[in-house]
Amino acid sequence: MSDEKTPLTEEQIAAALVEVPGWRRDGDEITRSYGIRYHGGVAMIVHVADVERLIGHHADIDLRWGKVRFGITTHDAGYLLTAADFDLAQRIDAIAAAHQAEPIDG
Repeated sequence: MSDEKTPLTEEQIAAALVEVPGWRRDGDEITRSYGIRYHGGVAMIVHVADVERLIGHHADIDLRWGKVRFGITTHDAGYLLTAADFDLAQRIDAIAAAHQAEPIDG
């Protein structure tokens, strides 16, 4: 992978998914949901947004009562998956753990 914003091949995507257990591929996006109380979810989103601003890469975020869902794709690479997406997924996992958010499988 020469560039974080270069679209990955199918083989690279498969290998990268192994490195982010719990994240699922949905077309050209990877997604994961966490169970967390609403206000805890707001705090977690602010934490994620601060990191996203620093790295210049952003997830689509859906906050519901008791649940927050992240969807990641690289918008400026034609909505395709890149190394930057998997890097952000790992960062979100770490932030979720710090906020005691529980991964939701499925």
